[in-house]
Amino acid sequence: MKISYNWLTQFIKLPEDPEKTGELLTDLGLEVEGIQSFQSIKGGLEGIVVGHVLSCEAHPNADKLQLTTVDLGNGEQVQIVCGAPNIGAGQKVPVATIGTTLYDENGEEWKIKKGKIRGEASYGMICSEKELGLGSSHEGIMVMKDDLIPGTPVAEIFEIENDHVFEIGLTPNRADAMSHWGVARDLKAGYQQKGSNLELITPSVSSFHVDNRSLKIPIQVEDSNLAPRYCGVTLSEVKVTDSPKWLQNRLKAIGITPKNNIVDATNYVMHELGQPLHAFDAAKITGNEIHVKTLKSGTKFVTLDEVERELHEEDLMICDTEKPLCIAGVFGGLGSGVTRETTKVFLESAYFNPVSVRKTAKRHGLNTDASFRFERGIDPNITEYALKRAALLITEIAGGEITSDIDDLYFKKIEDFQVFLTFDKVNKLIGENLQEETIKSILASLEIRVNNVTETGMGLTIPSYRVDVQRESDVIEEILRVYGYNNIKFSEKLNASVANSSKFEDYKLQNLIANQLVGQGFYETMANSLTTPAYNKLSEQLKEEYNVEMLNPLSQDLSVMRQSLLFSGLETVSYNINRKKNDLKLFEFGKTYHNYVSGRSENKHLSMFVTGNRNKEGWNSTPATGNFFYLKGVINTIFQRLGISNLKTSGFKSDVFSEGLIMSSAKSKLVEFGVVKKSVLKHFDIEQEVIFADFNWDAVIEVSKTQQNKFTPIPKYPAVRRDFALLIDEAVTYSEIEKIALQTEKKLLKEVNLFDVYQGKNLPEGKKSYAVSFKFQDENKTLTDKQVDKMMGKLQHRFEKELNAELR
Repeated sequence: MKISYNWLTQFIKLPEDPEKTGELLTDLGLEVEGIQSFQSIKGGLEGIVVGHVLSCEAHPNADKLQLTTVDLGNGEQVQIVCGAPNIGAGQKVPVATIGTTLYDENGEEWKIKKGKIRGEASYGMICSEKELGLGSSHEGIMVMKDDLIPGTPVAEIFEIENDHVFEIGLTPNRADAMSHWGVARDLKAGYQQKGSNLELITPSVSSFHVDNRSLKIPIQVEDSNLAPRYCGVTLSEVKVTDSPKWLQNRLKAIGITPKNNIVDATNYVMHELGQPLHAFDAAKITGNEIHVKTLKSGTKFVTLDEVERELHEEDLMICDTEKPLCIAGVFGGLGSGVTRETTKVFLESAYFNPVSVRKTAKRHGLNTDASFRFERGIDPNITEYALKRAALLITEIAGGEITSDIDDLYFKKIEDFQVFLTFDKVNKLIGENLQEETIKSILASLEIRVNNVTETGMGLTIPSYRVDVQRESDVIEEILRVYGYNNIKFSEKLNASVANSSKFEDYKLQNLIANQLVGQGFYETMANSLTTPAYNKLSEQLKEEYNVEMLNPLSQDLSVMRQSLLFSGLETVSYNINRKKNDLKLFEFGKTYHNYVSGRSENKHLSMFVTGNRNKEGWNSTPATGNFFYLKGVINTIFQRLGISNLKTSGFKSDVFSEGLIMSSAKSKLVEFGVVKKSVLKHFDIEQEVIFADFNWDAVIEVSKTQQNKFTPIPKYPAVRRDFALLIDEAVTYSEIEKIALQTEKKLLKEVNLFDVYQGKNLPEGKKSYAVSFKFQDENKTLTDKQVDKMMGKLQHRFEKELNAELR
């Protein structure tokens, strides 16, 4: 939000420069993000002086150029080449001297330099209105008054306003500070705390009077909940022209482009007092009546930006007897606005329901200065005052008469808030004992009225424009920000406490696994929890009735909370693939949201996506595809890191997986993973294979708590390895060999491993060769060859007997 320093001085005589004022605003909670200089004419006409054209002759080398001699004062005469058709001897003209910087209509600067034009020297430039920023005419040079003295700086002749503009990062709760008047109120309170009692000057409306009652436009409000207060008045015989320079400068300083004196007046009052207003061309109001109501869903309406919009049944509209004129509190209509031909105006000032305005603005994707204020809550008690202020301003700059009484429909007065403030709570939250008189003084400077005082506290009345101050803690926050955070004393002693937390805390396990996955080349993502209900059609597991719906969605694509991490993750995969990032390994810790019959539920998940190659292409490595078994291996490392073992793996059918597995512990399903179906991928324009894993993170945490890790010392004595090359039937599996081996030698056999498989040439038909290694170790002594040979003999005997195996 932009606030003009010069504009503020109309409300309060500031004792400090803009920089110091900005520091105070930041201390008061209105953070100044920057201060910019503003000049009503860029460059301030520096280097431009009055010149007297002594002679004007045809250029010897050009038909359309003139060679002039110009007196710049103090006896200085220069030659200037000019191409303007209206140049003539004896004129007083503005001259940009050598070294002067001028600005084009886009704000780009260019310097006046000595030069030659068609062979003749030129020592400056005779300027037009447009070149100086004083007007729009550029058909010829600007001819000034004859009584001006040559050499006089043009900046002394034209009023140039120099201003400083604060860029304030306004927080959403500070609706009271959305105007120059509101900011001035805060400054008054801040300076009072510093010992300076400054007067707050408010614009007077005492001169408001009705000239005649020739144009009465009755108002009907059909829903007082959507429009608790609505005021209107008419003005006639106005003349729509450009606004006076002072008004244009005020608006330009805060980044608003002037349009005409009527519209500019409404914008001026809005930024002055914080009350949005709207001016209608009264001649375009059919039936001479205003109706504030909602219309049927689907009604077409063209707004000022020439966009045809389809209205919702909850959109509050300002209408005449036949058609809508304006979206209440948001945007005007194309057919009812003020133009240069307007002579009669209906002026509106209202208080609209903030929730209704916010929903309508979001629904149509509109964000205007008016909706910005109505959404956050304006002061309902200045509606009539602001209307009078705007009407008087219009009659001042556009002429005309006030031709009706103010029609003020205020159905139920919005009362001020009542709060009881306890002294103990003030001292406890602030951390310092404030004097009772200090508290009263601060409250009075904030226009918070003290109704009664007891030994424990005081009863307060909060003005209705402070919509963010409704609780005791809110009042204490107000006291503290005016008292000054920097004035709170603190001890040099630092106290700290160490909380006892379990190693199974969710964030600890998340960090543990996240670090491991990052080490394995995965990237962490964070998707939006809001999604589209259209994804329910992609899986029968997602039920529409289980959706958690947004009451005020930003759009239809973000109208429900997600029931699965799969689809938001596929959006990320698709986004990357479309940008030539085909090799992806992603994971996300997130939640799913469900509205079950038994109640709403939030479930924590860890999702993983693998697609494309699992490692980068290089001269010393061959790219390997990140397939189903690769992801299964990563999943196993996660469970190993968490100490979770004895998992049961089983296949399952799903409408999102072409093939998949579930890994579970006891009765808890921990993870399901598989290859995503092509029909699902097609919805996201993904053509390559994607493998997805979905951990039930809540269950993983609970299971990890029950696991007990056992630690044994590293054996002091060496292990012995022996190998068998077994010729076995094709039907024999490695698991049978491993099972027989571990049953034969339960104590000393520590490990069995299959390290080679061969089928083909030189082997009998129906046979295959397995190369199996066996690792033996005694933790108490060194094994001898005799012991190892004996155990290997037992193994050979059982393999030959039970598997019909032969040693090769």
